[in-house]
Amino acid sequence: MADLQKFYQGEVRKKLQENFGYKNNLEIPKVERVVLNIGVGEATGSSQVLEKAISQLTIIAGQKPKITKAKRSISTFKLRKGMSIGVSVTLRGKRMYNFLTKLFSIVLPRIRDFRGVSEKSFDGRGNYTLGIKEQTIFSEIDYSQVDKLRGLEVTIVTTAKSDEEAKKLLELLGMPFAGKAGSG
Repeated sequence: MADLQKFYQGEVRKKLQENFGYKNNLEIPKVERVVLNIGVGEATGSSQVLEKAISQLTIIAGQKPKITKAKRSISTFKLRKGMSIGVSVTLRGKRMYNFLTKLFSIVLPRIRDFRGVSEKSFDGRGNYTLGIKEQTIFSEIDYSQVDKLRGLEVTIVTTAKSDEEAKKLLELLGMPFAGKAGSG
């Protein structure tokens, strides 16, 4: 797969149209955007933690993330409304396809004892969310610069109307679902 976007336009669209019998080309589902999110709860005490998360997400995504703020105050977590609690970046177009290629073919297979991603992580509207336990599985991250292992949430937003359509779309693009690892 040289370029995932060309592969989608050339082969995946045809297979989806055959499979679901779409009458209009605009009905064919596509990946709209990919949202990467790192929650940094400990940033309330130190701004350096937030800076590290920003630099690591910038390296992973190739784009500068925005800082997410708390929407309300929660006293048990010593959290006040407006405090910085995470970083998020939205990828579209070429960057999105480059990230998906890297995720499917390099990053996910690097996870220890990887047997495929769960088929249960769809939200009912055709979107898929994947939790990655540590940012060090991305080869761009210099292990010596990592102060703490942080989780990363990857949400793939599609135009699919159902989870079945979205699963088929992601499967054809090369996402290694559990039980199907290695095929695709």
